[in-house]
Amino acid sequence: MILCCGEALIDMLPRQLPDGASVFMPVAGGAVFNTAIALGRLGEETGFYSGISTDVLGETLVAALEASKVDHSHCARSARPTTLAFVTLKDGHAEYAFYDEMTAGRMLDPKALPEIGNTVDAMHFGAISLISEPCGSAYEALALREAPNRVISLDPNIRAGFVTDVIAYRARLERMLAVADIIKVSDDDLAWLAPGEEFADWAGNWLGKSAAIVVLTRGSKGALALTRSGEVTVPAIPTQVVDTVGAGDTFNAGLLAGIRRAGHLSRSGLASLPGEALETALNLAVRTAAVTVSRAGANPPWAHELT
Repeated sequence: MILCCGEALIDMLPRQLPDGASVFMPVAGGAVFNTAIALGRLGEETGFYSGISTDVLGETLVAALEASKVDHSHCARSARPTTLAFVTLKDGHAEYAFYDEMTAGRMLDPKALPEIGNTVDAMHFGAISLISEPCGSAYEALALREAPNRVISLDPNIRAGFVTDVIAYRARLERMLAVADIIKVSDDDLAWLAPGEEFADWAGNWLGKSAAIVVLTRGSKGALALTRSGEVTVPAIPTQVVDTVGAGDTFNAGLLAGIRRAGHLSRSGLASLPGEALETALNLAVRTAAVTVSRAGANPPWAHELT
């Protein structure tokens, strides 16, 4: 199983009524939640860990997980409210305003982490769930605790506008990057993490530690992956972009699914992953993301849509 650990929330997506009035439509979302949904739809055995409310919006999140065949038994349920994210689109790119005070997702207890069974081969972390407290500390503690036992995947997916303590946040990312086996960053992430630094130099630092694969997504230019033995690049798939909500999240799902299908989603397996298998996984990742950006909101494809 691949266990995705991070935020689940309700995206309030901008829509227009037939009379021209602007409204917001509630849709289940969250970066790590989207990755879990995409993995489930790709047919992978997938689990999800987050704080989820027992309110009506929390039940919406649970129903979405179940519809995509994602196990939510690890989730911490509480009566606290559900996080809301109001989305606005500028030139097809999403911008967010979060309402997250005292929510079920934010108030995870770092001292009450779930037990992770032997069925979990890999764990995926990232995004805004690593910014706020106490949930940021909870996810970090879980990743560091489990790193010796299973593959750790990390996508920082940085939302700089929501970072209130830059020093603490950078320190957390450094600690988690140091134990991650698979790291994925975008051009924007890299510019924030290492201003002016070349990707190859930045990635080389982490490849000298725990990482086996470091990936850079470059939008319409495709993706570049570096390993200790070389590099693999794949082009983007020409797509009519509706919006980019969930693009990186579903890329993560395709990458993890592709590596698992090659039989290399383990610490030893990643170390011996052939370049051809990595290229196949990256191509699945860009195909999965291409479908997502071709339709409104984070609506990842099902496996049959990629055949």
